Amino acid sequence: MKEKFAERMEMGDSKEIDECMAHIMKLTTMKDVISFAGGLPNKEVFPIEEMKQVSKKVLEVYGGLALQYSATEGEKELKEAIANQIMKASGIEADPDCVMVTCGSQQALEFSGRVFLNPGDVVICENPSYVGAITAFKSYKPSFAEVKMDDDGMMMDDLERVLKENPNTKFIYTVPDFQNPTGKTLPLDRRKKMIELADKYDVLILEDNPYGNLRFEGEGLPAIKSFDKNDRVIFLGTFSKIFCPGLRIGWVYADKQALSQYSLVKQSVDLQTNTMAQKEVAMYMKMFDLKANIEKIIDVYRRKRNLMLKAIEENFPKDCNFTKPNGGLFIWVTLPEYMDASKVLEKAMEKKVGFVPGIAFYANGGVRNNFRLNFSNTGDDEILTGIEILGKVLKDYEIN
Repeated sequence: MKEKFAERMEMGDSKEIDECMAHIMKLTTMKDVISFAGGLPNKEVFPIEEMKQVSKKVLEVYGGLALQYSATEGEKELKEAIANQIMKASGIEADPDCVMVTCGSQQALEFSGRVFLNPGDVVICENPSYVGAITAFKSYKPSFAEVKMDDDGMMMDDLERVLKENPNTKFIYTVPDFQNPTGKTLPLDRRKKMIELADKYDVLILEDNPYGNLRFEGEGLPAIKSFDKNDRVIFLGTFSKIFCPGLRIGWVYADKQALSQYSLVKQSVDLQTNTMAQKEVAMYMKMFDLKANIEKIIDVYRRKRNLMLKAIEENFPKDCNFTKPNGGLFIWVTLPEYMDASKVLEKAMEKKVGFVPGIAFYANGGVRNNFRLNFSNTGDDEILTGIEILGKVLKDYEIN
């Protein structure tokens, strides 16, 4: 019989984005390819020995409770640790009762679409934006309005233009710290201005902050949420990039009215997030110094970023531009307009090197001369070899 799928399952104009997401996941598992594709943390930074102690301690302290169902909103100890340690470091005076623990921040993105979006609503996002957010929102049939970026991220004059042109905007989606895919960071004055504009035009802000703790140099910036006086900002966080991604622990921070809607959605999807994993994260933060572990991660990633930037400078054609992020996981490469990153990828894959073409990060498509490189999850020798190969591919493309 012919399957009668829901309309929301139709790819439509986003077919390239869907295919690119599948491509990213495939590349992360191919052992014979040097992959700069996925945003995977490096396994050498996982606290394996500490987690052995943590898991044992959780079972000793909680016994069967650690293996039982638990509250939809999350474990009390973890919510308090998130509010009092992680969010406080971002300048947010957080109420633990306004935290809901999710299965990674990707689930929080999906829930945000379900909670807020009706068909025809407008989502404003950076141009380019995070492909995982685009795919999470698109099944709820919004329109996407993209805002121009410069070296300091989303441009506030263009954001106001887009807000004026789209009175049915539901929320602004932004990754202000070491943005995925560009690695750019929104400066303090623009964070404050975004709140002003959101208040003026009565829209929400969905602030996605997976990388904010991974700053390699310079002073950290307060979250956009820290300037929120009207419960206008929904803040999404995760332990995936600063601890252990396989535990799948993220969170939503919102006012209690909004959080009650997220809770209803979660009850219908999976009831609650893994109890054991929640207790393990909370126990780790009690037994060990998470901040010290993050510093170890930063040292590793800073070295890899520096290595990749130097290799790019030495090997890529001079008319290729690239970002120099102060943190996070990604470098964004911009090619001359006549070059197609998807065709570059085809040639690179013949030589066993992979990356993500930029087309996937444009909500409305149309831009083909960018690609994203991840530096966190590749060995040092592979970075040097892979970038050298990519440089040759790009130079051959120019010749042909």
